[in-house]
Amino acid sequence: MTLRDLVHAIPLYAIKKGVLTVEKKGKKNIFSGRILEIEGLPDLKAEQAFELADASAERSAAGCTVHLHKEPIIEYIQSNIVLLKNMIAQGYADARTITRRIQAMEAWLANPQLLQADKDAEYAEVIEIDMNEIKEPIVCCPNDPDDAKTLSDVAGAKIDEVFIGSCMTNIGHFRAASKLLEGKRDIPVKLWMAPPTKMDAQQLTEEGHYGVFGNAGARMEMPGCSLCMGNQAQVKEGATVMSTSTRNFPNRLGKNTNVYLGSAELSAICSKLGRIPTQAEYLADMGVINADGSKIYKYLNFDQIAQYQEAAEAVKA
Repeated sequence: MTLRDLVHAIPLYAIKKGVLTVEKKGKKNIFSGRILEIEGLPDLKAEQAFELADASAERSAAGCTVHLHKEPIIEYIQSNIVLLKNMIAQGYADARTITRRIQAMEAWLANPQLLQADKDAEYAEVIEIDMNEIKEPIVCCPNDPDDAKTLSDVAGAKIDEVFIGSCMTNIGHFRAASKLLEGKRDIPVKLWMAPPTKMDAQQLTEEGHYGVFGNAGARMEMPGCSLCMGNQAQVKEGATVMSTSTRNFPNRLGKNTNVYLGSAELSAICSKLGRIPTQAEYLADMGVINADGSKIYKYLNFDQIAQYQEAAEAVKA
């Protein structure tokens, strides 16, 4: 299972508990206007924690925190300091503002302290998710990010187009999609790919993944929001879509569309089949991901990439 499945488990378990309803009339939403505090996954990378926090907007929450250990946060900040110094070297304005941010980060690294919930904190609701119970992907159905269902509930549904992109994705998702699409040509759907940043796109190109996507017939969008905002392109009117985007409100990806939300891995498999797979089909394909996960889900640590290191060393912050 993927982190995106855990993201969708939050509304699914809230529905099971009776504190969230899909029906608009008399709708219940325990998350609305509240702070969503997520605990129990302290070793996540910062990029992974962002995927959980990002989705809190779809819960109508006022904000979100994810409790992490210091180590992944330190790793992330060290990487970002090098990225910021690289930005200064490339002429980004205003250098003074970026420098102040770098200095604040370095000050925190000198004495890393994290906020924690009070031991006697009281909550409007506590939703416990047993990850051992999640045996198959969880998707959000057309056209409501609250309408969470298991793969078995939707397997076999025809898919016309697939979108892999948005701020809910990172470089690991695209490597995983590439692995699942390796050797494929003339897939039966229109596949849209939009890495979230130019840095992701550059690294994916250097690693050869753009070649895999091109051979499969994918349309490579410029890095950014793309279909997720519907402001760069849209899918065909009336299409049924599997998407990794943040939300699937009516007409967001295109006029009169029916949009499922799922992981990049599930989306890639849908693009090969032209339909939502069964649990058995999904697990069979995911074997290649599980065998090479440490390489696939390696994030961009800019302090470990030579070209960024060299630019950072030239900058006195």
